[in-house]
Amino acid sequence: MTTLAEPIPPGLTERRRANLKRLLKPRHVAYVGGRAMEVAIRECVGAGFQGPVWAVNPKYESLGGVPCFPSVEALPEPPDATFVAVPREATIAIVRALRRAGAGGAVCYAAGYAEVGGAGEALQERLVAAAGELALIGPNCYGILNYLDGVTLWPIENLGSRVARGAAFVAQSGNLALNLTNNRRSVPFAYVISTGNQAVLDLGDVIDVLLDDAAVTAIGVYLEAINDIPAFARAAARALVKGVPVVALKAGTSEIGRRIALTHTSSLAGSDAMYEALFRRFAVARVGRPAALLEALKLLSVTGPLAGPRLAVLTCSGAEAAIVADAAAEAGIALPPPSPEQVTRLAALLPDFAIVANPLDYNTSLWGDRAGLEGVFTTLMAEGYDAALLVIDYFDKPRVRRDVDAAVEALIAASRSTRVPAMIASSIPESVPADAQADLIARGIAPMQDSVDAIGAIGAAVRFAARRRMPNPVRLVPPPVPPPPRNPVTLDEGEAKRRLVAFGLTVPAGRAVALHGVAAAVAEVDQPVALKVLDPMLAHKSEAGAVRVRLAGPEAALAAAREMAERLGARRFLVEAMVTDGVCELLIGVTRDAHFGQVMLLGAGGVMTEALGDVATLLFPVDRAEAAEALARLRIARLLAGFRGRPKGDTPAVLSAVESIARFAEAHRESLDALDVNPLIVRPEGCGAVAADALIRLTPTRGDADG
Repeated sequence: MTTLAEPIPPGLTERRRANLKRLLKPRHVAYVGGRAMEVAIRECVGAGFQGPVWAVNPKYESLGGVPCFPSVEALPEPPDATFVAVPREATIAIVRALRRAGAGGAVCYAAGYAEVGGAGEALQERLVAAAGELALIGPNCYGILNYLDGVTLWPIENLGSRVARGAAFVAQSGNLALNLTNNRRSVPFAYVISTGNQAVLDLGDVIDVLLDDAAVTAIGVYLEAINDIPAFARAAARALVKGVPVVALKAGTSEIGRRIALTHTSSLAGSDAMYEALFRRFAVARVGRPAALLEALKLLSVTGPLAGPRLAVLTCSGAEAAIVADAAAEAGIALPPPSPEQVTRLAALLPDFAIVANPLDYNTSLWGDRAGLEGVFTTLMAEGYDAALLVIDYFDKPRVRRDVDAAVEALIAASRSTRVPAMIASSIPESVPADAQADLIARGIAPMQDSVDAIGAIGAAVRFAARRRMPNPVRLVPPPVPPPPRNPVTLDEGEAKRRLVAFGLTVPAGRAVALHGVAAAVAEVDQPVALKVLDPMLAHKSEAGAVRVRLAGPEAALAAAREMAERLGARRFLVEAMVTDGVCELLIGVTRDAHFGQVMLLGAGGVMTEALGDVATLLFPVDRAEAAEALARLRIARLLAGFRGRPKGDTPAVLSAVESIARFAEAHRESLDALDVNPLIVRPEGCGAVAADALIRLTPTRGDADG
């Protein structure tokens, strides 16, 4: 018997990882519960699980056709996997007994824990303590379906069939997981796992261990929130390195959590944008519907990642060609036209009224002509394409089916001879019959059941492969730091800039002075000048009338300073040379999130900050290449590129400013509450970028550094 000296926190310890492997691929399975467990037991036996199956219930001799034991302790040996379906209080006692016996893991079906709040939260804490290093899934979940070995730790009947390899699906929703097992899209599932409350094992923990199974071809997830962002990041990074694509369907895309805040950065930061940044960093494909999730998992499991974005589209309908072309443009998939030589060869194979292009509408004159279609398909696919898509729908008529089969056979032959991966896509999901789906998958052709979803899945396959080819290493997400113990204080603009300059940021030439020193300060800097009140309580100086710009000469500046001193009680002022050759203005800000830690926002600055909402979110550690990619996605990037004959902006200087601000934020990660540089004035190429305003809120700690 083992005892716990102190509570073991949730997550993957070395022992819990080993136990989770036992739970996912068990040698023996136990079910603890009453008559309701008979369905689950029969499902497991019927699925062909080869190991011992036991039931635990002191009231019965057998359940579901397998022998009953009176207690966990009475089992022949500690079970690798146990499905626990008893009331929530009794669940805690059973889990404790399993842990003491040396079991591997348990699925806790009971609800009424932290999801109901109040007393349920205390019960969940007791459950976690009872589990120790047992691999516990749930509570409040359906459990685990292992289609590789026929293991059903699941309370109700489910669909699906045994596979040798396939995708895994991990969901915070048991009902959605159940629904997806009922799909008619031939998605080969290796595992379906419902995680429920994630009291012990988080989404990332489960993904991480699934990656140890070579039979897992891709991983789909449904999530509402991730409890442990660094753990998910580690798992996603490992998936990227191993070449196992991850597809995410995340609910809750609205900007809830937006709040009126002191800084622009805080008001613009949204949790969904942070998830988007997380997924982008690790090439996690994001989809918006269950159907799109299934199609992406199908393509990634059957076809795999694609070498590039150049797609050849084959169709006999102008409407299909237009729909696919629109979807490709939105997904960033290239449809390059055939080369002049290909056009010549294709023109000889097609009727004279055919238009040779990509998408290629080979029209109905070749319908049913297998040899003719193979020649056309091979000619197009042989040069300049990374993948090919045949848009075609099956019909429940024998003669039409023969014609469709002829086109599909021609595609398969062309794919083999050109070594270009190929797939088909239907216009509507239901027009690809089950027998055709199975035959195509067996031959390595993904039967995509919606042409638009097919393009989205192709985009995911392209981006995943491209991210794996990038030379920069995968950067994990550091654990979030708890908020400072005291309320942060706001530095005045002069002090904020002084600290940022120490980390390499460029600011305008200027001086901080009292009222009597304003005139002398103006004489020492280039004119015109900006005059600002130095007061940490005036975060938004323009709205308060605490800033004057384009002041020429000491007299004008002194008069403005006296007016602000009288109206606002101002005592100190910042006199700065104005930047007059700006190409555009940007915002660079840093805020703190309880789950993601430090987050940087990069976007349109100045008066355009909140008017446009043109921002990109970057997670720490911030990388120059990732920042450059984010900058290029902004609408304001047009101005940086030299819009309508205007000068180009100094993009390298912008990226250097991003790096300087990131270094400051990382050096002050324990105390920094918020930071805004707004605007960062971007000057023409080679002239730099200047922080015209800066705001910092922090609580000084011993670990901070000023440079």
